[in-house]
Amino acid sequence: MTLAFTSKLSPITRRRISVFRQNRRARVSLWIFLVLFGLSLLAELIANDKPIVMQFDGQWYTPLLVDYPETEFGGFLPTRTDYHDPFIQAQIEDHGWALWPPIPFSYQTLDMQMMRPSPSPPDRRHWLGTDDQGRDVLARVIYGFRLSVFFALVLTAGSLVMGVLIGGIQGYFGGKTDLVGQRLTEIWSGLPVLFLLIILASLVQPGFWWLLGIMLLFSWLGLVDVVRAEFLRARNLEYVRAAKAMGLPSRLIMWRHVLPNAMVATLTFIPFLFTGAITTLTALDFLGFGLPPGAPSLGELVAQGKNNLHAPWLGITAFISLSLMLSLLVFIGEGLRDAFDPRHIQHAPSATPLTRTQPNA
Repeated sequence: MTLAFTSKLSPITRRRISVFRQNRRARVSLWIFLVLFGLSLLAELIANDKPIVMQFDGQWYTPLLVDYPETEFGGFLPTRTDYHDPFIQAQIEDHGWALWPPIPFSYQTLDMQMMRPSPSPPDRRHWLGTDDQGRDVLARVIYGFRLSVFFALVLTAGSLVMGVLIGGIQGYFGGKTDLVGQRLTEIWSGLPVLFLLIILASLVQPGFWWLLGIMLLFSWLGLVDVVRAEFLRARNLEYVRAAKAMGLPSRLIMWRHVLPNAMVATLTFIPFLFTGAITTLTALDFLGFGLPPGAPSLGELVAQGKNNLHAPWLGITAFISLSLMLSLLVFIGEGLRDAFDPRHIQHAPSATPLTRTQPNA
């Protein structure tokens, strides 16, 4: 199946894939990152304060998907069931059984049955300890990893669209369009971004999408110059001039003939946009101007480590989590940079199984 897929790719794409595979550090980092992100997507099945499935009085229940009232399991109030309640646990043990996730705590679960004051050190109940509110640290890291990656993905995609659009218009049309665009971009990029983010975030209570919109106002600036330079170079190529002479509309020339060349440099920039989005979100959460209180934030975990120096597991966990995530992304970015570098592509060995034509069955 892999050979059938790669045989349909262009020779230059196959060479880029070959160069990336030769970078062992980038290849291994990509696999580790994909595995970690895949596990974080299953966070509800790994860390949750509700059983995945249970049987009670001969009936099947899926608490992970449905909120059952307490009266369903012998309780007295028609409220949402607290499955960590000793009474409910005794009822389930007497009348059936429950399959729990490996970590029986969600990112916002307050453990009311701890024998030590919060924050508590790592033990068999909480593998990485608890924070100063009694929440499981490992559960918050898993959910925080997913939230950070998803936030960075959406922000990077939005920055890519805006950066390519604005930089492409400046570079393709040039002249006064480029002059005015450059002056406005320089003025906008000269603003103190972090301070403006703090001011805007302090005016309203930022949610996930509100904070994303605020950061999108500035995150595209680093990409504009790269795209503009590529469009300025590509617009003078012979086939682009020929397309103009044939009377093709500018939007069609930009999309079909100029953009593919500009994307080569743009794609190598994406992993570093990604890491920038994660570090900015972490910084805002650390300062208290990021996501709402209670959200699974790695920046908030860093702040807890600073405020609780007597609990070193908080700071160590935050440091290792962020260092691992950012290091993997930087290594992946280095591999992509090499894969799109013409000097590496020119000397890349041609993989015979990828270039050989497969006979029809």
